[in-house]
Amino acid sequence: MFPGQGGQRSGMLNEVPVEMLKIVKDLTGIELRDDDQAYQNSIQIQLSILILQLFNIRQLKKIQQVPDVVAGHSLGIFAAAVAAGVISEKDAIRIVYVRSQKMQESYPIGYGMGAIVGLTRKEVSQLVNQVNSDIEPVFTSNQNSELQTVVSGSITGIKRVLTLAKTKHAQKTVLLKVPVPSHSPLMQSVADVLEKELAKISLNDSQCIYLANYNGHAVRQVSGVKYDMINNLVHPVYWDTMMDVAEELGVDTLLEMNPGQTFTKLIKSKFPDFRTITMNSMNLDDIQFLLEKWKRG
Repeated sequence: MFPGQGGQRSGMLNEVPVEMLKIVKDLTGIELRDDDQAYQNSIQIQLSILILQLFNIRQLKKIQQVPDVVAGHSLGIFAAAVAAGVISEKDAIRIVYVRSQKMQESYPIGYGMGAIVGLTRKEVSQLVNQVNSDIEPVFTSNQNSELQTVVSGSITGIKRVLTLAKTKHAQKTVLLKVPVPSHSPLMQSVADVLEKELAKISLNDSQCIYLANYNGHAVRQVSGVKYDMINNLVHPVYWDTMMDVAEELGVDTLLEMNPGQTFTKLIKSKFPDFRTITMNSMNLDDIQFLLEKWKRG
């Protein structure tokens, strides 16, 4: 599992080799900084998370671990596509740079995302419909679990929805550390740019099952992964559906890439019997030992 924005933290690139950071600079001109101030910038956030996850993929290859299924959340789909053999590391870096640059240009201030826990998607959508307007656009976006729904749009509109959610006895409401209205119709201009950029790149069919953000379904053909890379910013991420499909496919072991362990916690609440590991929870030797032990049964 490859998380997207929100879990970035100062110091998360400590173990990433200098040569990988140099690749980012050579391809984009961006020198990655690993501090809280840098992580106020969408370009720094996205490139840093991507290079961290590419490093994690390299680590797993060293111990001969390859996935049967990959699932990325938002930005995480690009590292997931690398792990699945669909896109090269360098092309993923180039595309994420264009993506992050266009996102930041489109919505420099005043927009973002918020999460509501404890209400159904239908209930959240009803609140969104009360608030959404041309002046304060806000949309129902990601479905991370049955009772965890994300909204995207103007900060003022999001705050009004979060306030309404509290009056409906939501367990928790929070503004997310994402400075753009991802996974909403507001991002169509970014999708248009990505379509043009991805048309220039050679892509391959997936070497494993790829779970798509835009509908939660399993795909292997390059066309399905390409559509997800172009359009996932316009569509909600149906993460809850993705995990249902993973369970139907017989997945029983999940490894969450850095940064964080948000999706591991969601999985454990949904499927308590799943075996889970996070890359930041133990060293590589221990991960290898545990995975080999589980394979042997």
